[in-house]
Amino acid sequence: MTEEHGGSRTRVRHRAPEGAITEPLNEVIEPETFTPRLLALLSNALVWRESHELRRRFDLGTNEWRVLSALSTRPGISATEVSDFLGVNKAVVSKSVNTLLERRLIVLSDGPRGSRPLYLTDAGAQMHRDMLPISLRGQDIILEGLSQADVARLNAFLRAGLAKLREAD
Repeated sequence: MTEEHGGSRTRVRHRAPEGAITEPLNEVIEPETFTPRLLALLSNALVWRESHELRRRFDLGTNEWRVLSALSTRPGISATEVSDFLGVNKAVVSKSVNTLLERRLIVLSDGPRGSRPLYLTDAGAQMHRDMLPISLRGQDIILEGLSQADVARLNAFLRAGLAKLREAD
C-alpha cells in the first residue's frame, strides 16, 4: 500500500496478523535464476503483446490465432486434434472455433465416425496472412542477435524439454 505525502510516496507497513510469517523463508526459489519462471514470464509477455495487438486490429485473440495457425498447417483436423496440437484445453478451442465459425473464417465438415474436420475459408486464410506478422514479430524479438546455430540449439533444447515433460506425465 502507498500513501501520498506532499507529493512523495511512502510505503505504509501494516501490522501482520498474529501467526503470519513476516520474514522470507530460508529455502526458496531464486526468482532471477529459476528457468521455468523466466520462461513463463517471457511467454506471458509475448502472449499479452500478441493478444493486445490482435484484439486491437482484428477483434480476435491469441486463441483464435492459434486455431487459425493450426488449420493453416493441418487442414481438416478436428477440434480435439487442434486441442492436442496446441496443448490447450478443449473448452478454449471450442470457444475459439465457435468465434471463428461465426466470423466465417473456418467451416466444419462431416468426417468419419462423427468427427468434424475443420478448414479455413478464403476469409480465414486471408485473416491468417494478416495476423501472421504480429506473431512473427514476437519471434523476432526473442531471437534478435542469435545466430542460426543458436536458434537451432534453442529450438532443439525446447523440443527436448517438451518431450521430457510429456514422458514425465
